[in-house]
Amino acid sequence: MLIKNVKVFKEIGAFEAGEICIDGEFFSDYADGAVYDGEGCYAIPGLVDIHFHGCVGEDFSDADEKGLRAIARFEAAHGTTSICPTTLTLPEEQLARTCKRIAALGESGGARVVGIHLEGPFISYNMRGAQNPEFIRQPDTEMVRRLQAAAGGLIKTISLAPELPGATGLIEECGGEIICSIAHTEASYEIAMEAFYAGARKVTHLYNAMQGLYHRSPGVIGAAMDYPKCHVELICDGVHIHPSVVRATFRMFGDDKVIFVSDSMMATGMADGKWELGGLEVEVSGRYVHIVDTNTIAGSVSPLIDCVRVAVQEMGLAFESAVKCATVNPAKAIGVFDKVGSIEAGKYADLVLLNEDLSIKQVFLSGKLYNA
Repeated sequence: MLIKNVKVFKEIGAFEAGEICIDGEFFSDYADGAVYDGEGCYAIPGLVDIHFHGCVGEDFSDADEKGLRAIARFEAAHGTTSICPTTLTLPEEQLARTCKRIAALGESGGARVVGIHLEGPFISYNMRGAQNPEFIRQPDTEMVRRLQAAAGGLIKTISLAPELPGATGLIEECGGEIICSIAHTEASYEIAMEAFYAGARKVTHLYNAMQGLYHRSPGVIGAAMDYPKCHVELICDGVHIHPSVVRATFRMFGDDKVIFVSDSMMATGMADGKWELGGLEVEVSGRYVHIVDTNTIAGSVSPLIDCVRVAVQEMGLAFESAVKCATVNPAKAIGVFDKVGSIEAGKYADLVLLNEDLSIKQVFLSGKLYNA
C-alpha cells in the first residue's frame, strides 16, 4: 500500500510533506498495490499508552479474554495501537492471574500488547491516591519475579515508592530487566536521587501522589529534573495538571523526557455515574473521576488521543511535541522502539491519519485499514 499526500511525522519532531510505503505488516521503503489518498491529513505513528487501566466498562485487573479484547479494540479505534496494560494495588494472586491472562491474549483484534505495567502494590500509604490501602505491601523482589514468570517476561515497568524498606534492593536487582518508576511516594529529593542512581528510570504521573516542587524541598520532581536519564509521565486530560504547570514542565524537561499517558479507567468510553477502581467506588462526571468516600482524584476517562488534543488545543503545546510524547518517547522508555513508535521501514505499520482539527480520519494497524 502507498499512502500519499500526507504530512508525515518524523522522529525528530517535525512534519514533512510526503508519502508512506507499507509492505504487508510493516513500513517499507517501497510499495505496490493499493493507493490511499490522505490529502490534507497529518500522518502520525500509532499512539503508545504505557499507563492505563481499562475502558468500555472493563478493567485489566479482572477482565476475562472477551473484556481484554474489547479494551484492545476500543484503544485501536481511538488511535492507540500499542498498549501496556496497567494493574492496581491488589493481592498477589489476583495480579498473577491478570498477568497470565494478558500474556495469553495473543492476537487481540485491536491494539497490540507490548508490555505490562505494575502500579503498586509497593507504594506509600499516605500517597496511595486511588489505590486500595488494604493491599499495600513492602517491596518484595521475589514477588516481582513470580509475577514476571506468570507474565512470561512481559512486565516492562513497575511503579513503586523508593523510600520503603527493600525498594532500593528491588530497583538494583530488577532494574536491568524492568523499568522501575517512582510513584505514590513521600520520597525526598535525596531519596529519589538514590533511586535513580540505583537504576530507576521513570516517574509515574509526575506531580500526582507525590510532594510538590518547593524551593527548599524539591522532592521527586526536582530529582527527576536533575537526573538526565529519566522519563516523566504526564496526564494531560485537563484535570490532573493545570495547563500552566504542563507548559512549565516542558520548559524544565524538554520534549525528549516527557511521556503522555492516559491513566484511563473502566469508565472511559462509557456514561457518567458510579464505577469501580480496584475495589473502590468512584464517580465520573465529565472529565472528572473521584473516589466517592474521599473525593480523591481517581484516574481519567480520556483516551490518549484526547490527551494529545487537550495538550495542543487547550494548553498551547506544539503539536509536534505532543505527538512525540505519545509515540516516540513511551516506546523508547519501555524498550520497544525497534518495533513501534515511529514511521520507519521495518517497524509495524501502525498509523493514524488526523484531520486538521486533530480528529481521527483513519487508523491503520499492522498495515491494514482498521475498522473496530
